[in-house]
Amino acid sequence: MSIIELKHVTRLFIVRERKGVLRREQRNVKAVRDISFSIAPGEFVGYLGANGAGKSTTIKMLTGILAPSSGEVKVCGKDPFRNRREVAYHFGAMFGQRMQLWWDLPLIDSFDQLHYIYRVPGDQYRARLEELVEILDLSSFLKVAVRQLSLGQRIRGELAAAMIHTPEILFLDEPTIGLDLVAKERVREFLTQINRRHNVTVMLTTHDMADLERMCSRLIVLAGGQTVSDGPLGELFGAYKLERTLTVDLSEPCEAMIIPGARSVTIDGPRQVFRFVAQDLSSADLIAQVAARAKIIDLTLKEPDVEDLVRAITKAES
Repeated sequence: MSIIELKHVTRLFIVRERKGVLRREQRNVKAVRDISFSIAPGEFVGYLGANGAGKSTTIKMLTGILAPSSGEVKVCGKDPFRNRREVAYHFGAMFGQRMQLWWDLPLIDSFDQLHYIYRVPGDQYRARLEELVEILDLSSFLKVAVRQLSLGQRIRGELAAAMIHTPEILFLDEPTIGLDLVAKERVREFLTQINRRHNVTVMLTTHDMADLERMCSRLIVLAGGQTVSDGPLGELFGAYKLERTLTVDLSEPCEAMIIPGARSVTIDGPRQVFRFVAQDLSSADLIAQVAARAKIIDLTLKEPDVEDLVRAITKAES
């Protein structure tokens, strides 16, 4: 049974353009074109594409901010636009650095306000707050005004605010943007934990490929407002011939090596860089052939990452 479902969803926007001094012309722009997919409870899904691909428009339809021009959107079995208040209890959302916390109030006061807004029973609220404070390590700044918090502290507060009413779904738009490595890791640990511990369905849009690699089990890719790929990360990696990169440091400089199935892309003194496709040539065979021609001092093998995968998918569908 799906907790999120879109069937042949299209969203049109009217754009007015100047045509001369006094004349304006309007045209329809399809931000989303006939999108269909479903997400099961407990899935952690990456939803990505280039700027303007339709990601934010889709999220706005799922959260009831926008209505589809055609097609059907269901969240927890209900139309989120027509049942905004009811559906709002089922999801939490965090959109980049747009705040839902009260700027001049201590962090704990924002949580208390949300407790009343969502009408969370007192015992449930206190238990939930205690858990979130522990997981996100909020205790040291609960009584500090939000405007005085660092970006990392504020993001953790925003995540807690999005989860305070125990939603079944979490919509996230760039949750780690602007954070340092330590703060990013803390956020990733939290999201992974609530997904596994509470079976929270997470839909994540991000430009940080490490977020996708570390947390998502499934990837949906948009291009031009259409779904161009949808599947488990492992299967998508296997479906596209992605290049691996082998960097070798030799004992002395030598000319570019010609090895079938690999291409030499860089020569810098004794260092040579090769790119090759795993389906065409194994790394062991490539290393053996290089070692047969020159003494290897050191080597590094880089596997393709999610960014390479998205680039390959977009290129194949363009």
